[in-house]
Parts: sequence; structure tokens; C-alpha cells
Amino acid sequence: MLQPKKTKYRRRQKGRMKGNAQRGNQLAFGSFGIKTLDSAWITGRQIEAARQAIVRHMKREGQVWIRIFPDKPITKKPAEVRMGKGKGSPEGFVAPVTPGRILFEVEGVTLAVAQEALRLGAQKLPVKTKFVVRRDYNE
Repeated sequence: MLQPKKTKYRRRQKGRMKGNAQRGNQLAFGSFGIKTLDSAWITGRQIEAARQAIVRHMKREGQVWIRIFPDKPITKKPAEVRMGKGKGSPEGFVAPVTPGRILFEVEGVTLAVAQEALRLGAQKLPVKTKFVVRRDYNE
């Protein structure tokens, strides 16, 4: 599961996700990718599940890049605990994504294989996605 080795602070404020992605919104490594159309928190488990689905369908051909990393700690209070008494303890890590962000990139496979692999990976994620192809790609 993806998570930072070390963080400066154990707990972080929720924050707000408004607007579109200003960075990480162009293909940088591969010829194909999936781009998110929603705002959401994506957990380390969801990223790993999507990665496994993509790699399995590609049958160890080509290369996969994960363009997001879960570095935001999420806290949770135990069940049936009264209000107050401070913030809960950290439960896991999430990657906040906004519309336009590239999540995964793929290289070294055919268009059809990449499309199906990324479709299977996108099913594991809590956001709507769109398949994107590099502008200068030709078969």
C-alpha cells in the first residue's frame, strides 16, 4: 500500500478541492493515460488495486506510471465515541485529485490493450475518468 515513509505532522486539515488541476494534467511519460473528471480523495488501496488490474491485463508488457501519491493523512474517531475530546487518530493516506489530473500512464502496448487495461483500472477508482492519447501518437 502506498504511503509516505515519514510526515512532518501526524494530522492534517481537510481542506477544500475546488477548480481544475493546474499541474499533472498533461501526459508526461506514456502514450496513453486516464484523466479524472471529478474531484475526490483516492486512497492508497484504490491506487494499488487499479495498478494491479492494469498490470495484469497488460501481461507484464509495457510500462505503467502512477502519477498520484497518497500523502494526506486521514483521521477517524472510533465508533460510538462522544463529540469532543480532540481529533481522531490517523487511519490511512489519500491523494486529493481535481478534474483534469492524469492518474495513470501506459507505454509499450497497443492502443486496444492500453484502452482495455486502463478501463479495468478505472473501475477500481471512485471517480469518472477519460482515456487520453498522446497528441503525436501514431500506430
